[in-house]
Amino acid sequence: MSNPTIKEEALEYHKFPKAGKIEIRTTKSFKNKKDLSLAYTPGVAYACEEIKNNPQDAFLYTAKRNLVAVISNGTAVLGLGNIGALASKPVMEGKAVLFKEFAKVDAFDIEVNENDIDRFCEIVKAISPTFGGVNLEDIKAPECFAIEERLAEELDIPVMHDDQHGTAIITTAALINASEILNIKFEDMKIVIIGAGAAAIASANMYKELGVTNIVMFDSKGVLNKKRDDLNRYKKAFISDFQDMNEAFKDANMVLGLSKPNSFTKEHLALMSEEPIVFTLANPTPELFPEDVKSVRPNAIIATGRSDFNNQVNNVLGFPFIFRGALDVQALKINMSMKLAAANAIATLAKEPITDEIREIFGELEFGKEYIIPTPFDKRLMVEVSSAVAKSAFESGLTRVKNYNHEEYKESLRRSINI
Repeated sequence: MSNPTIKEEALEYHKFPKAGKIEIRTTKSFKNKKDLSLAYTPGVAYACEEIKNNPQDAFLYTAKRNLVAVISNGTAVLGLGNIGALASKPVMEGKAVLFKEFAKVDAFDIEVNENDIDRFCEIVKAISPTFGGVNLEDIKAPECFAIEERLAEELDIPVMHDDQHGTAIITTAALINASEILNIKFEDMKIVIIGAGAAAIASANMYKELGVTNIVMFDSKGVLNKKRDDLNRYKKAFISDFQDMNEAFKDANMVLGLSKPNSFTKEHLALMSEEPIVFTLANPTPELFPEDVKSVRPNAIIATGRSDFNNQVNNVLGFPFIFRGALDVQALKINMSMKLAAANAIATLAKEPITDEIREIFGELEFGKEYIIPTPFDKRLMVEVSSAVAKSAFESGLTRVKNYNHEEYKESLRRSINI
């Protein structure tokens, strides 16, 4: 956070030519008296009456069908911590930009100055009729778990806390491909997770869905084991019999770092298998840099959260397209099946030959240790991930849309982005 050049450029970017990164534009003609009579009084009353008689018609006559709320209370913002609702607004605006630019989803950023779980949930529930989906963002653990669980249960639109599930979905996609490259079965894997916050717990839950049973998790106080009497119910789900880091890292196949720099070391990596999977995702400074990993385990498969190294774990590979698919079938929820569908679609796309457009940006990329997940600029993500999520939602019986044709939907997505 100390680069003066980037700071100056960033502040200029956010300030000019007008403050902020988003604005609202009309989608209908509004040039004459007739347009006024249709957009507002008296014509608007007819749309209101239709929705009053059939609430589902809101998806026909309003922007609800393509509108997501990006909601935060600012208690866990990026690497900045608890900076409050107002200071989180630039990040939430940025999230709205990503929704629009990557998946053509409209998003309102909403900063809620409330830390109490009950009151926060009541606020979100009260404004939920406006939206087709809710993206919770940058809310600290463990409150984020309770908030998402409650809202997902009580609302009839998809709710997802991206800090949990976005990271989980992308690391799961990367793990699927890494395990294939190494020819190791999920049920045979030993995975060490450094960090026990929202993303770590969500990732571990998804790995369980893949078939991983041997997971050792650490928080800032050490290993989650039976000796600990300070664990919340989310951490208790990952209690193991291990006593320390050396024991945990012994012959481990994977380490997932979601903590801070140097929270594990090269000495720990030396205890792992000869070809380990090392996801060192602390940002902007990873737990260990790739060159440090390779100095100990040159055959490792490495991913970071940074754009200047191969295999960037970036949530933008997932959340815009997950909501795109969920919105298009008017999903009621985002369930585990939909998340796994997204992960598998992302993993599969990495095995496809890259496009000329990607080649011009990144050079030649081919599925292997240095390319296990697609780049965020692969336009095909919208087609593959959105359609996989939509299909899963429909097959789960969680959609208002009753007639879904998978190939027709994929083709409509291709047309929308000209591929």
